[in-house]
Parts: sequence; structure tokens; C-alpha cells
Amino acid sequence: MSRVWEVPVHDSTRVRDARMAVREACAHAGLAAQRTAVAELVATELATNLLKHADGGRMVVNPVVPPAGAGESVQLFSLDHGPGIADVTAALRDGHTTADGSLGAGLGSCLRSANAFHLYSVPGRGTVATARIDAAPAGRRVPAAQAPTGGITVSLAQAEQCGDAWGWVRSGGLLTLLLADGLGHGAKAAHASTAAVAELRRSAHLPPEDILRRMHTALRPTRGAAVSVAQVDTERAELSFAGVGNVGARLRDSDTWTSLVTHPGIVGAYFPAHIPLRRMPWRRDSLLVMHSDGLPSRWTPPEDPLLLTHDPSVVAAAILRDAGSAARPLRDDTSVAVLAPDRRTSTHDSHL
Repeated sequence: MSRVWEVPVHDSTRVRDARMAVREACAHAGLAAQRTAVAELVATELATNLLKHADGGRMVVNPVVPPAGAGESVQLFSLDHGPGIADVTAALRDGHTTADGSLGAGLGSCLRSANAFHLYSVPGRGTVATARIDAAPAGRRVPAAQAPTGGITVSLAQAEQCGDAWGWVRSGGLLTLLLADGLGHGAKAAHASTAAVAELRRSAHLPPEDILRRMHTALRPTRGAAVSVAQVDTERAELSFAGVGNVGARLRDSDTWTSLVTHPGIVGAYFPAHIPLRRMPWRRDSLLVMHSDGLPSRWTPPEDPLLLTHDPSVVAAAILRDAGSAARPLRDDTSVAVLAPDRRTSTHDSHL
């Protein structure tokens, strides 16, 4: 997950750049030529829409682990602060267009082609679109439950290697989300954060504080990382949270956002003798946002109730989009990961 592709799209030449970035990402994920062609089609449509309808924006491409947990997939994000879409349902129908000369099949094609496609738009505030391309075609697999987690990662100054990584795993009734921020930037920071994600997959049956202790041992050969771990016990409807370092987290419960405190230190280098563990109820309307310190410390949690019902990948992307701008660029590698109740809805979600 350390590789990141980010393409600002402000003129027609950047559409090709977005397509090439997706091609590289598919090669990195080991996707076959047919799936790569699908991903390139989706990237072309999303980048073209940024130019035609939003006066530009940016594309972000991340490798991700799909809900089925087999291999890697490619996740595409399209982010803009444009005029937004008044009628999302109409925009997703083939043949719909609001631009002269457009065939109007772009978003409908994305919806059909991607294994999961999500669209969130507010008139006057812009649009977020996410598309996931798996190794298997969308029409040939057994429909799966929507992933209860989602995230987005971008690198400082559009570097290839990102020092942040996030991951999630199930173990029986436990669902665990991790976000790691490797110390510094570049390949060595990426090595530390990806080592943390790898250890999570071996330790998912343990409580958060024990996961962090095992990560401390696993990360000793690296430069270390700030790591936060959130775990939902679905049988007890309880969230447990623990963190070492400056990976932040906020929990939404009953329309109230609460910051969750982490302990100073570096996993793999300076580990505290005691790790505070916080336990809280996990309700059907709960939402947890975890983020690295690339996100401004005073970022504003989303309040739009419509956004909060969307796929976690959309929520994460909207938070990252709204935290920075051309006049206020993000100042570090930045990741946002979101954990939501497991609503088990369709993988092709297009909330208005």
C-alpha cells in the first residue's frame, strides 16, 4: 500500500497521465490486461468529467485489499470542488449529459465496470467519486457485503512512496482497523508502516494493546511508526481503541464527535510501559475516523448526514479533500481511514 499515484487534472493532457497512473497501479497490483483496460476506462471517464464539469480536480490511485481479501485491487478517487451534480441518479444513467459534445455515458460506464463505485455530490461544493477494480470482473463474482472500512492515502509532494498505510482484518466477531504513520518520509517510512499492516494480519485475534506490543517487536528493525488500532467486537457492540504516537482518531456517536487520545511514543523505538485502552459502545450510527498528522490538527469533522451514510471510502476521501486546497496544501504524507457499522449493503452504491 506504500505506492501512491496522484494526478492533478487541469487540462486535457492530464487525462492521459491519469490513465497511465492507473496502468502502473494495475501492474503493481498484478491485475490482468482485461482488468487493467477496465481500470483505464474508468480513469479516463472520471478525469474527463473533472475537466468538463468541475473545471479540474485531482485523481488519486491507491492499491487496496478488497473485502474478499484475495490479492490486491486498485482504488480510484476523483476529487473536486466544482459545481456538483444536482441529480446523481440521472447522472448515472447512460446517455445523460450536461456538456456539449459529450456522449454522457461516463458515470454509467463506471458504475457498470467497477467492482464497487460510489458517488457523493453536493451542488455548489463539489463531487467525490470512488471506484474499485478487482482481479475478477464485477459481473462474474458472488456479490459481497460492502466493506465496513475505507481509506485514502496521498504522499507529500506527490512522491511515489508514502510513509502512511492503513489496513483492516476480521477474526471471528472482531473487526480491527489500523493506521500507521512511518517516521519521516519515503521508502524507509513506507517500510515501517507496511510492516505494521503485515503484523496486524498475524495478530487480529488479540486486543489492541497486545497488537501494539507485538508490532513494537516487529517494527524494531525499521525506523518505527506512530500506530493507532481500533477494534469492534460485533457480538458485544463495543469499540476498543489504543494508539502510540500521533495518529489521531475521532468517534461520532449520536451526532457528537469525540477525540480519542493516544499515548506519546514510537512503535518499534520508544514504547510506553502502559498503553491506555478506551472502550466505548459501538452503535448503528457510530463512525470512527482515523488519520495521520498530515491532516491539519483542526480539521472539521463532516456534519452532512447524507455523506455519513456513504461508503467509508467516500467519507475518507471527502475529509481529505476538504482539509486541503491549492492555497493550503497538505503538509505531510496523509492518510484517512474510516470504520463504519457493517450495514452489508450493495457493492454498487450510489447514494444521492
